[in-house]
Amino acid sequence: MNDTSAPTTPGERLVSGEAVELEVRVARAGSRVLALMLDIVLQFVLMLALLIATGLIGYLTVRANIFDGGLLEAFIVIILVVVVVGYPVFWETLLRGRTPGKLAMGLRVVRDDGGPVRFRHALARALVGLAIEWPGLLFPVVSWLGGLGVLMLNPSGKRIGDLVAGTIVIHERTPAGWGWVPTMPPPLARWAVLLDLTGLDDSLALAVRHFLARNQQISEPARTALGQALAREVAACTTPPPPPGVPGWAYLAAVLAERHRRASQRLIRARAASASVWPGLHAAITPRILPPAWQPKLTTSAWAPPQPTGPPMPRP
Repeated sequence: MNDTSAPTTPGERLVSGEAVELEVRVARAGSRVLALMLDIVLQFVLMLALLIATGLIGYLTVRANIFDGGLLEAFIVIILVVVVVGYPVFWETLLRGRTPGKLAMGLRVVRDDGGPVRFRHALARALVGLAIEWPGLLFPVVSWLGGLGVLMLNPSGKRIGDLVAGTIVIHERTPAGWGWVPTMPPPLARWAVLLDLTGLDDSLALAVRHFLARNQQISEPARTALGQALAREVAACTTPPPPPGVPGWAYLAAVLAERHRRASQRLIRARAASASVWPGLHAAITPRILPPAWQPKLTTSAWAPPQPTGPPMPRP
């Protein structure tokens, strides 16, 4: 396993037209249903306003013998179609993949290659939603169950409209930061550059980070035993070994800080590479990188660095 930090939420890897691999947070059923409910409320208000206006105009025109009742019924049908289809098409085209509901939930529709959706994509999604999914003009019950089933079972969180249009819905808001990360001990900076971290997996790195953040809450001899056990695991999957006489906490802090530095550089390169795909996708693929919270100092204990002064680590 490489030494990149794992995303905090389930992700999906997209390959752009420029062969740049992007990792995004896929929107699942919960957030998408909430966004849909918000849009339905707005569509209902819009439809009600148009129907009231149409009814008022129709009353006046019928009394004036300008239009008959059949033409007014046709206008009502047109209003229903315009609101149900035109509402998502208009907003997704204008806001590049967002409706007011998706905007409130931090969601965006993008193409399968990570690019922005166009009018044809929004129209395809809306027409499929009208005819097959919601309100399900063909078979209402089957449409609801089938559409929801596809959304929940598809590994990429796609509904039928997404499959037809070649789109995917993602979270565009910046994910949570990686949390507290120790600063590189200056005497170990040159040694850390030579580290081979390909064998250090995410679970072990997370365990080391939690230990360094909370070690002073652990009493002896449990603290030393846990620190030695983590150091043995880290030494078994990384090379070269630490210089002689290095305190245990400094060794673990150096490994973790170097891993964070390399992952940060990769994210910066990925963000620069994605600029040619879609500048608006940066916030969706790049987590917020927090600065280290403390600078290690010499200590008399091999496993008791100073207590971090930054935000506390979340409890697992």
